[in-house]
Amino acid sequence: MPLARRGSYDSNSGAGNMRARYRRILRFASWYLAITWWFELFLPRIGLVKIAERTRSKRMRHFAKGFHVLAADLGGLMIKVGQFMSSRLDVLPPEITKELEGLQDEVAPVPFAAIRAAAETELGMPLERAFSFVDETPVAAASLGQAHRARLTALDAADTGLADVIIKVQRPGIDEIIDVDLAALRKVGGWLSHVRLVYNRVDMPALVEEFAQTSLEEIDYLHEAASSERFAAAFPDDDRVGVPGVVWERTTRRVLTLEDVTAIKITDVDALRKAGIDPTEVAPVFAEVMFDQMFTMGFFHADPHPGNIFVTPDADCERGWKLTFIDFGMMGEIPTSTRTGLRKMLIAAASRDGRGLVNAMNDVGVLLPSAETTELERAMTTLFARFGGMGFAELREVDPREFREFAVQFGDVVRSLPFQLPENFLLLIRAMSLTSGVASALNPAFNLWDSVEPYAAQLLRDESGNLVQDIAKQTVETVGIAVRLPKRLDGLITRIEDGSVAFAIPGLEKRVARLERTVRQAVSAVLFGVLLIAGVLLRADDTVLGTVLMVASVAPLLHALFAGRRGV
Repeated sequence: MPLARRGSYDSNSGAGNMRARYRRILRFASWYLAITWWFELFLPRIGLVKIAERTRSKRMRHFAKGFHVLAADLGGLMIKVGQFMSSRLDVLPPEITKELEGLQDEVAPVPFAAIRAAAETELGMPLERAFSFVDETPVAAASLGQAHRARLTALDAADTGLADVIIKVQRPGIDEIIDVDLAALRKVGGWLSHVRLVYNRVDMPALVEEFAQTSLEEIDYLHEAASSERFAAAFPDDDRVGVPGVVWERTTRRVLTLEDVTAIKITDVDALRKAGIDPTEVAPVFAEVMFDQMFTMGFFHADPHPGNIFVTPDADCERGWKLTFIDFGMMGEIPTSTRTGLRKMLIAAASRDGRGLVNAMNDVGVLLPSAETTELERAMTTLFARFGGMGFAELREVDPREFREFAVQFGDVVRSLPFQLPENFLLLIRAMSLTSGVASALNPAFNLWDSVEPYAAQLLRDESGNLVQDIAKQTVETVGIAVRLPKRLDGLITRIEDGSVAFAIPGLEKRVARLERTVRQAVSAVLFGVLLIAGVLLRADDTVLGTVLMVASVAPLLHALFAGRRGV
């Protein structure tokens, strides 16, 4: 039986079935926790660590396959859990994420009689009165809801200006299923919070609550409808973007009625060409629209997979077509506190600066202060140096073994660090990954960097004031170090002379004096670089300030070049 057809509507109803569901989830979790305890904790204690290491990859794959089957069979939130786990590259090994990334949110459809009853209860009227026509065959059946085509009555069509619509109805009993699934997940999260291997790496209860919040928002169709209108309001008079209208008179928490905007699936290259639309022209526009959301608006569609975006032919648009987004249940929002760190990350990525990217990750709060980032910096620098400027077509020419080797090394580095991605940051990464995948499907030669770099430049211009403040702060800190360091070195020399510190190294004072001069030169060189770069970046928008900074950089440059010649 195909995984997408497993699980039936009847098997998920009834108090007895809910208890059985709860116990089945806990049995699965407890079994694999016991296996993990045996191999990862007990065997290493008795000197059999090699057995644990040799079998680890196989055990991870076995767990992922078992969870895949469990999720497809139970439906409900378990499919969402699998999809959530597949994106947690910061926490889980590739053996698990790879297996679960193919888990589709498709289940056996609910019989239309049950959908009719649920919709009529929510709307407070028979379907024949609410709509002039409803197609009993679903357009899509997912673990949380089911969608059907319909047509508004003549009166509603006149009031709304819409005719053909899509009705999205929650699966009957889904609230109870979600409550049971969340209760089981919280229980498992509590267990894991007492396991050192886990709590040293991740706050499991917090992770479960993040997932719970996202899931509860996704089943609130009033929230989705509001997100749809907020998304539309972010693109006023923008002929690149289309959004389905909401029929609020036929929308409740469990029933959502939207304009039917079905058109050409964005990755259907043949259909696009038949409609006279060049797929390679769609790719950069799609990337531009997504990056506008992520880096300019701070409110973005977090699930832009091909099934959620249509290319709609439209003679009124400048290009003759527009991008129509649907399904606003999963949206991301970037808090103000994250914007500065994100700005730095984007600039570092665009400039292929591995160390700058790691520093920006610290600013965002992804890495704990105790994290040793030397290896991560080296990995990011290697990544940019090798693959940073390549488009998809060029990447296909790279030996797959090189990708695998780098992925293993980089994955080990990431998972060895004490960090955990915030939910919205994770959604951002997901959105960027899907954006890259869709754009590359439209144009194999598409280069994501070409689309990112203009945003880095714009962010520099838009936040030049913040940049000046950052530079000023760094300058003050650097000068402070320069001022304090000679006193500390003098103090060290005094202690050595007094005999409070003893070293069997002749000529130490002379070497320390030389070190002092070298440090001062290094500080001057850093100040020169900071002032010069800031002046170049700002000169395009503020000629006076940019020129002043460039001229001011001459003083530390002269000091760096000539100060060390005295007394050598």
